Amino acid sequence: MSAAEIDPRARQRAEAVARASFRRTSARTEPVRLYETGGLRWRFPSATNPCEAVIVNTGGGVAGGDVYRIGLKLDEGAEVVATTPAAEKVYRSDGPAARVETRLWLGPRARLLWLPQETILFEGARLERTLRVDMAEDADLLLVESLVFGRLAMGETAIDARLADSWRIRRAHRLVFADAIRLDRAAATLDRPAAGAGARAAATVVAAAPNVEARLADLRAALQAESEGVEAGASSVDGLLVARLVSPSPARLRQTLIPAILALGGGEPPRLWR
Repeated sequence: MSAAEIDPRARQRAEAVARASFRRTSARTEPVRLYETGGLRWRFPSATNPCEAVIVNTGGGVAGGDVYRIGLKLDEGAEVVATTPAAEKVYRSDGPAARVETRLWLGPRARLLWLPQETILFEGARLERTLRVDMAEDADLLLVESLVFGRLAMGETAIDARLADSWRIRRAHRLVFADAIRLDRAAATLDRPAAGAGARAAATVVAAAPNVEARLADLRAALQAESEGVEAGASSVDGLLVARLVSPSPARLRQTLIPAILALGGGEPPRLWR
């Protein structure tokens, strides 16, 4: 007797992998090696430089027990903007957490803009994420990750979701950024004045590039100019720029992120953002 016959709620756990390698050829960047299995697919809507790489989850979301692994490798001089076609949804889990593991490699003078759209945690969601970056000393990296807690348009604000998020960035094999966040009972935690003061959306921005510290004033000015309904701050840490943003409104958070991306030299966000 199958698990589905015993318990109709049982489902086949998804395991999906998407890996891509890119190289610079004359005036453009193009993918040279792709691997995709499960529900993850690559799409390339723009062949201009930088190359636009879109990670598509054909399953429509992430459920408990699912495992998604994403890997990008940029050879010397390659330029890539990586994004998603829509917000990623993490569904309720009555059992194990969903896992999303991301590995990024940047060769000399490579440039990566990692700009996925928001990840939305539903009521009862359990998500474990890891992000690992290995980059050359003269590579250029911009990471923007946003989280939304609850389907706010449906009134799902007091959610009991769980998040464990771990980031590690190594530059020329040296650990330059380590960050770990754990939220249990997300809404109750974010309602605390010292944690989120009622926020339901949060973002982390990390920029690493030669002389990136010179952009700190521009970044702070961009965050301040769009600060209505958003609490934000930015600092320079060991040759990186790091910004944190929280807001009760995911829309306001996104509106604030766009000038921040521009201030960090990222250009206009991908067309799929609009």
